[in-house]
Amino acid sequence: MAFRSVLVRSIALCAGVLAGASSSVAEDGSLLRVFMNHARVLKLDRPVSKVIVGNSNVADATVADSTTIVLTGRAFGTTNLVLLDAEGNAIADERILVSIDEGNTVRVFRQVQRTILSCTPNCEEHANFQNNSAASP
Repeated sequence: MAFRSVLVRSIALCAGVLAGASSSVAEDGSLLRVFMNHARVLKLDRPVSKVIVGNSNVADATVADSTTIVLTGRAFGTTNLVLLDAEGNAIADERILVSIDEGNTVRVFRQVQRTILSCTPNCEEHANFQNNSAASP
């Protein structure tokens, strides 16, 4: 019973720390954050002619209309998004971070093993990491 109480407190503490970390990344103007398998609508103040994504395996950009881009997270990681106007001038060159929605995850630590559960709406194993020098989470 005491172990369960400690585990619940540890999970709550980790969730609070992670929530603080994720908000600092989201507020950082140098990164455009999108969650994996989610879309984000970008409204532009002038028409875009060309859309370039550095790594289309990480994120995808779709032109909805000349001033609206839909950015979709495909895989965890970072890439960049370059938007050009009709004359080839850069409208934007932004770094993109594709990450998991931290608000709906629980991390369980068992000795050297870490498991991440995605809980939307039911908890399912999202990732499993082994802590050693060869693997890095």
